[in-house]
Amino acid sequence: MVKVEFLGPIGKDPIELNINSLEELADYMSKDEVLKEWVENSAVAVNDTVVKDRNFPLKSGDVVTILPPVCGG
Repeated sequence: MVKVEFLGPIGKDPIELNINSLEELADYMSKDEVLKEWVENSAVAVNDTVVKDRNFPLKSGDVVTILPPVCGG
């Protein structure tokens, strides 16, 4: 299982999914009313390393963090 954490304004509790790639996570998020708006504009980290490739392989025990864009001042 892969743990998925959602930071900031996303407002979702962490979940665990049986997925093998970030593409599968994007598909899952696209089907959720709350998460679908964050699919295209959020950064993604796997085990604290930012990853841009949706084909990035995931393995059991990985932690994926969804990092929404933020504004600072």
